[in-house]
Amino acid sequence: MRAAVVNSFGGPEAVEIVDTDVPEPTAREVRIKVAAAALNPCDVAARSGVYGGEGQQIGLGWDVAGTIDAVGEQSGWNVGDNVVALLFGLVKPLGTHAEYVVVPADAVAKAPTTVDSAHAATLPLNTLTALQALDLLELTEGQSLLVTGAAGAVGAYAVQLAARRGLVVTGQAREGDEEFVRSLGAAHVTSGEPKSVDAVLDAAVLGEQALAWVRDGGAYVGLLPPLLPPAERGVRIRAARNSAMRAARSSARSPCTSCAAS
Repeated sequence: MRAAVVNSFGGPEAVEIVDTDVPEPTAREVRIKVAAAALNPCDVAARSGVYGGEGQQIGLGWDVAGTIDAVGEQSGWNVGDNVVALLFGLVKPLGTHAEYVVVPADAVAKAPTTVDSAHAATLPLNTLTALQALDLLELTEGQSLLVTGAAGAVGAYAVQLAARRGLVVTGQAREGDEEFVRSLGAAHVTSGEPKSVDAVLDAAVLGEQALAWVRDGGAYVGLLPPLLPPAERGVRIRAARNSAMRAARSSARSPCTSCAAS
């Protein structure tokens, strides 16, 4: 099969298409025939050497949508199932940018039936990041949440998921994105200084600037652990660390058919 990898760090020219053996699933794994795979900022980081692995072959791609074509023992899945999956790993020899990929069975979910494979492939990394960030905030219905970067890949999903939980969401985005962010369920949209809120999900990585908008004793979750602001005023500071979750076995529904990874 063909796969996209890097063997030396650099820009787009460092990406190579190589021929390699089709991987075989072992126990609690499945193999997916890839229909689509998203391109995320973490792929650019891996290509550039941010995660290390010098001298190794590094496969690109975390998200995948496709059809299971082989299963290991105790996988719980069937050949022919249409699925999405997340292949977690900063440095791995093969990623989802390939014709076939083997992933843990627990990192797989049924593909949504409302969108095509290209859109479905943007779901796993972005939605899991948004979901796990919201869980870390520990907010209850009626509390206020500011989502920075609300029109972005993670931010847009966070707005929708938060609104579904009954949170009062303010989305911070550019003026031209106001209508889009409101369509996601945001009660308020701003391109400037928002009012004080119970919590911030800082998808735009604003750091201390976003922390200043959290009330005393509130909560802040960022996406990049090295760039978290120092704690102050009793605000809980957490970092969202994405991991593949055991997927629900019911059919997934896309939270947003127009959000795609950049």
